[in-house]
Amino acid sequence: MNRLIRLLTGLVLYGAGCALTIEAGLGVDPWTVFAEGLSRQSGLGIGWVTNLVGVGVLLLWIPLRQRPGVGTVANILLVGTSMQVALGLIPPAPDHIVAQAALLVGSILIVAVGCGLYIGARFGPGPRDGLMTGMHARFGWPIWACRGVVELTVLLIGWLLGGTVGVGTVVFAVAIGPLVHLTLPMFDTARPGSPPAPATGDAGHDTTITTAEAARDA
Repeated sequence: MNRLIRLLTGLVLYGAGCALTIEAGLGVDPWTVFAEGLSRQSGLGIGWVTNLVGVGVLLLWIPLRQRPGVGTVANILLVGTSMQVALGLIPPAPDHIVAQAALLVGSILIVAVGCGLYIGARFGPGPRDGLMTGMHARFGWPIWACRGVVELTVLLIGWLLGGTVGVGTVVFAVAIGPLVHLTLPMFDTARPGSPPAPATGDAGHDTTITTAEAARDA
């Protein structure tokens, strides 16, 4: 039960943190850029689009012979939903750069804590994480190459569709890996001597694949 609570809490925090990065208005991570672009074109809320993108990515697991777990399904259901709810509750975005920067930093910290909680619960990867590890297993490409190809593709498409790319996109990419490297050991539910949990940060939002790679691949 403790692991399940950590999983659910982590996913909700992740979605809320992503909502705050959107409100900061300085740019968001590649998968959120993609979801934001689709949201602008479709008229659907960005959180609901995030959930739908998760379903679409999960379908790509089939040719990659990946199998979803409880954490995968929970990720699809909760991250976008909590993002949508949070966006409806958060006050209007600040119009001062200092306030926007503070909001961005705070949001990334919340995302990192959310990552540590839900990854440390060890219920399996999120859909985007599984896509990258599946590509690695299927084609033999390095994880960093799989991640780079996928995230650059969704970033470009999202930007062309109207998603927000800016300094926040770069800050998120640089900071999230090292931060998850710090938060994951705090919340990892593994027994002593067990291998570390994979440091993947999904939701739009994949960061790294192993704790050793967290700082390097961000």
